[in-house]
Amino acid sequence: MLMPHPEVLRRLLAEYEAAAVAEPAGAAGEPGPRTRDLAYTLCVSTGTRDVRRALEAARSQLADALEPAAPVPGGTQAGVGD
Repeated sequence: MLMPHPEVLRRLLAEYEAAAVAEPAGAAGEPGPRTRDLAYTLCVSTGTRDVRRALEAARSQLADALEPAAPVPGGTQAGVGD
């Protein structure tokens, strides 16, 4: 699965959360159009079909992006010995 760049995901998450708070809900309580668009984009970006799972996946991917990559046993580092 393709993974969005962490900065793109971080921006989408922030925009979704801001829109969910600021955008007025419809008469039946459904989210507004911007919130729906961002929810769809988050779902596509995370490979999910439910916005709650998309939010969980986005947060998990962002947390993983903050952790340093583990060295590959027997591997070489880019630029070392070049």
